[in-house]
Amino acid sequence: MCVCPTPPPVPARGRSCCDVTRCPVCPLGRPRLAVHGRRSHRRPPVLMMASTPCTRFTDEYQLFEELGKGAFSVVRRCMKITTGQEYAAKIINTKKLSARDHQKLEREARICRLLKHPNIVRLHDSISEEGFHYLVFDLVTGGELFEDIVAREYYSEADASHCIQQILESVNHCHLNGIVHRDLKPENLLLASKSKGAAVKLADFGLAIEVQGEQQAWFGFAGTPGYLSPEVLRKDPYGKPVDMWACGVILYILLVGYPPFWDEDQHRLYQQIKAGAYDFPSPEWDTVTPEAKDLINKMLTINPAKRITASEALKHPWICQRSTVASMMHRQETVDCLKKFNARRKLKVGVQTCACVQYAKQTVSLQTWLVLYIRLTFASQQESTESSNTTIEDEDLSPCTLPSSVRLGLYLSPARKQEIIKVTEQLIEAINNGDFEAYTKICDPGLTSFEPEALGNLVEGMDFHRFYFENALSKANTKPIHTIILNPHVHLVGEDAACIAYIRLTQYMDGSGMPKTMQSEETRVWHRRDGKWQNVHFHRSGSPTVPIK
Repeated sequence: MCVCPTPPPVPARGRSCCDVTRCPVCPLGRPRLAVHGRRSHRRPPVLMMASTPCTRFTDEYQLFEELGKGAFSVVRRCMKITTGQEYAAKIINTKKLSARDHQKLEREARICRLLKHPNIVRLHDSISEEGFHYLVFDLVTGGELFEDIVAREYYSEADASHCIQQILESVNHCHLNGIVHRDLKPENLLLASKSKGAAVKLADFGLAIEVQGEQQAWFGFAGTPGYLSPEVLRKDPYGKPVDMWACGVILYILLVGYPPFWDEDQHRLYQQIKAGAYDFPSPEWDTVTPEAKDLINKMLTINPAKRITASEALKHPWICQRSTVASMMHRQETVDCLKKFNARRKLKVGVQTCACVQYAKQTVSLQTWLVLYIRLTFASQQESTESSNTTIEDEDLSPCTLPSSVRLGLYLSPARKQEIIKVTEQLIEAINNGDFEAYTKICDPGLTSFEPEALGNLVEGMDFHRFYFENALSKANTKPIHTIILNPHVHLVGEDAACIAYIRLTQYMDGSGMPKTMQSEETRVWHRRDGKWQNVHFHRSGSPTVPIK
């Protein structure tokens, strides 16, 4: 109800005494009703029936277009009615959240309320209502920092210094307030606007934790593979230094456009990280100043106790004496490499999630890992902005946190197991025969895959595989090929999802007529649609599909 103290004007001649108009003074523009020559600030019943039910959020904010969508939430542009200020409202459907999800939501809101810094996406309001929770954040419109860099005409080491300084300012503010972000990566580094020189803002505190002082403890396996610290991979107690390790990885990328640690095999990637096995190869690093390399070395120190802190890094000469220490030379090769790096990130729809789960499965049952893997695979199909690089916490790896329909699917049906094995054999037979038509009937059009031929990238769609069918598999089919599936493990999740893991032995004749054998390890995720099983994702390591002649 409008509480505007200013008396409304007299109705204009010719207007009905029951006309509904807007209050010209009240900033909310509340409707008022004219009754018998005088006007009441009461909303008429007919409008109440036609409008959205009043809540604190709808009373204070006006919603506009959708900016993004997640499995349980939607992000929309909104405006505070009293000020006209625009924000981004994250609207969470709390009816779909588990008790654990509610705790995480409360933790995220509590942490975000605490952090008020120009280089952090700020939470301005948190409103809990029946069935929904509203988080009102800064509206950041500049996009990702890394995407902005590749669009610049000029980019130097000094620019990289300015970028990492703003990131360090945000991290230092977090650490001073007892917060560890745990998921620092390019996707979470945004620009306030599209204006030149817009501030870098740190976003997404979904994995952030609260710590006491310099407390070190095991808070669970969480983060994104390429940015995980050695102590997390070793499952040692950890704390604030994990953020500084991630800053070191980010700074390395800012300077040359590619990461310090990379391998298409996740196990080897983690071995590199735990060993701190990175270097500064020529020629791209020859033009980087020694001071920049020194800061990276101090950030990528294996021992967290000896790793540089955020406050110390801000005092490093390469940061605080940028104008005299950092090079001003344009780094075109860095921009070119960064374009490729960004393209690879955009291609990956769930690579970080898959990798984290793959590593975490070493400490949980295969059964639980497969359930979570499938749940995340299908959830990622519904998300647009929140989960392209979603990461997980190992505390999520518990069957008791899954929906009852999923838990029931853990009890395997022998007949269904054979059904999955059979359809997998049919798919492999189509590959061996070079029959692309049969292959496409068994696979989902949006099939995603990790395989040696893709060089560590997650491939989506059928075009990548079509090339091998048309140019290699059909030619390889001129000589007999025989495949054996060893030790198949099938896990059903609900009625319409399943996963099979197995060893694949392929026998063939080489160019000299000698018999050869290849081995690969494969995992395939199946989804049943309209009564038919379709392969929606597979992961293969080891030998390539096409026999080497």
